[in-house]
Amino acid sequence: MKNNWGKLLLVLLPVVAVIAVMLPTFQAGQLETKEKEAINRAKNAANSEDSLRIIEEFKKNYGQDLFDAKKNQLKLGLDLRGGMYVTLEVDILKLIEETAQNESVDEYFTAVVEKTKKDAKNSDQDVLDLFLKNFNEIARPKGKSLISYFDIGDFKDASEQKIIEKLRKNADDAIDQAREVIRQRIDQFGVSEPNIQKVGSSRIILELPGVENQEQMRSLLQTTARLEFNLVKNNADIIRAFTRIDKFLAEKSRKQKEGKTDLEDNKAIETALDTAKTASTDLAKNDNQNALQQDSLANTKDSSLVENESDSANTTKSDTSNPYEGMSEDQIRKKHLADHPFTTLFATYYIPPQENARMVEYYYTTDNVPEGEYSFRIIKDSIAKFNEILNRTEIKPLIPVDYKVTIEAKPDQRMKKQNNIEVFEFYCLKKEPELTGEVIVDAQQSFDPTTNAPMVNMVMNDEGAERWSRITGANLKKRIAIVLDERVYSAPVVQAKITGGRSQITGMANSEEARLLEVVLKAGALKAPVQIVEERVVGPSLGQDSINAGVTASIAALILVVLYMFMYYNKGGLIADFAVLLNIILIVGILAALKGTLTLPGIAGIVLTMGMAVDANVLIFERIREELARGRSLRSAIDEGFSKALSAIIDGNLTTAITAFVLLVFGTGPIQGFATTLLIGIMTTLFTALFVSKAIIDMLVSKNTSHFSFGQPEYKSES
Repeated sequence: MKNNWGKLLLVLLPVVAVIAVMLPTFQAGQLETKEKEAINRAKNAANSEDSLRIIEEFKKNYGQDLFDAKKNQLKLGLDLRGGMYVTLEVDILKLIEETAQNESVDEYFTAVVEKTKKDAKNSDQDVLDLFLKNFNEIARPKGKSLISYFDIGDFKDASEQKIIEKLRKNADDAIDQAREVIRQRIDQFGVSEPNIQKVGSSRIILELPGVENQEQMRSLLQTTARLEFNLVKNNADIIRAFTRIDKFLAEKSRKQKEGKTDLEDNKAIETALDTAKTASTDLAKNDNQNALQQDSLANTKDSSLVENESDSANTTKSDTSNPYEGMSEDQIRKKHLADHPFTTLFATYYIPPQENARMVEYYYTTDNVPEGEYSFRIIKDSIAKFNEILNRTEIKPLIPVDYKVTIEAKPDQRMKKQNNIEVFEFYCLKKEPELTGEVIVDAQQSFDPTTNAPMVNMVMNDEGAERWSRITGANLKKRIAIVLDERVYSAPVVQAKITGGRSQITGMANSEEARLLEVVLKAGALKAPVQIVEERVVGPSLGQDSINAGVTASIAALILVVLYMFMYYNKGGLIADFAVLLNIILIVGILAALKGTLTLPGIAGIVLTMGMAVDANVLIFERIREELARGRSLRSAIDEGFSKALSAIIDGNLTTAITAFVLLVFGTGPIQGFATTLLIGIMTTLFTALFVSKAIIDMLVSKNTSHFSFGQPEYKSES
């Protein structure tokens, strides 16, 4: 028995090792079930506070265990588990635009960007190469160079080649950074072992097994998380700019032969204007919902913003003359639409600088623009046309170069709830941010204790805290907008200097949105936006069907192999059957230990390995039978069988391994999954056939054993 301990351990240790490796897989399954139960209880909770408490309780008790189990479990591919397959494209052109100096951008640079944007849609050529080609064709003949638009750094090193190298490096860095940021976001979101690959010059391919909420994942992937703190500039300068846009469009319209306004539907504009005016009364009530710092930053609207009362129509309007005198109501309306094709898309309100002054409606009928603060409202149906006009090449120069117009992220919730009308406020902001999200070191989802509205608490690093303290101290009684991905989440008034670097973002519609914001702020911002250019979704039911089909095929193949080996080789066949079962277990265990992913083609590789595994035993057993037929003793025949069949087994498996290796290196996706399990199967086959089977036979066949059936009639050895 002493001599058999080593052989027994050789058989049992692999089994124990596989159980240890596969334990996290079983634990992950149990914890995922508990997680789903917690999520269901959270969805059915009475209020958002209870919902958050249930989720936080699960995270506290099982969060780390679930994370560790998922990290070490056997991963299932999209074809088995279901999920999303996504191709992302990094917007390198946007990065080039933002690298240019704002004050240098002119109509030639804008024309180059627009041409490149069109060319990139119909070409696989590198975006930077397209930009440089169009720059040489459009801007350079006008006497422009890259130095005209891009920061050259040290003047001694100023050259176009240096700028091109810098742009190229920025583009490469943006793609690598996008891949890493997306990986961090997906990991924090809880997607287990995603496959993330860089393809070509600007694309990233993602395989996200187990993703069930596709909308949330799309939002998570495409959110750049570019957090900025911008000063609000809703002043007379932007009113004058809007007036210039009106005059430009009106003049252009008059020159058109058809005599039509270039806004496609006057009737729709009239409806939008009337709706915006009707909505203004409730919009002005928007009070303490958006807070940046408790007791430090006030609500989004200044306390001097009060609703228009019924007598506001009699309040003195901003226009001092009446260009519509003598006209009918219908004529006045048509003339106003013709003269103000842009500003009729939204409603404008003037807040005089006097304390407790009433907010009154402002009309663009005079060049005498009063100083003070303004407020703008627009309904959802008008936003597309509003943005289209502002983005026109000929319109951009009419806006002050250091200003930008940004719409708030969410519509007024009370208007939406009461009247089912989505009305947004928009802001004129200083283009250069006072502070960016790079200073954020932590973010945590929470709820406002007074309103129970979802919010995200942010913590800045030391540098950010110092700068934020200086910024808020220098802008008392002014509004600072919190802008995420070019949408305003809140624009509170600074009431006191903020120290400590702790702030809040409000304006989220629900706790899920707050959770997404927490994730993207923790993971960091993308240097360049990303767009989903291809998306495929594999449903869990389809994945389950694939699992069922694969398992059915594997079991059927295993049963046939086991029956054949037992019927043909008797006791020897049973040993071979045990070796095959151990072989399959080892393949799955090694795949889990290597952090590999099991796919449907991988299951096909396992089924193929079954045949290869018994093939090795067939060679051995046939050789043993030949030696027994020659009159050798049982012990001698067994030793000779394993020894003489070794070269044939190695040759056969080696040629298959070479083929599998080529498939692994040059194949993609499903082919790699097949090659991986096949390579692992070849190694485990050699181990189980040459060592495990030999150890079991040696334990069963002692020195005194004179007979053992390998499928022949019972025999007795000569010695």
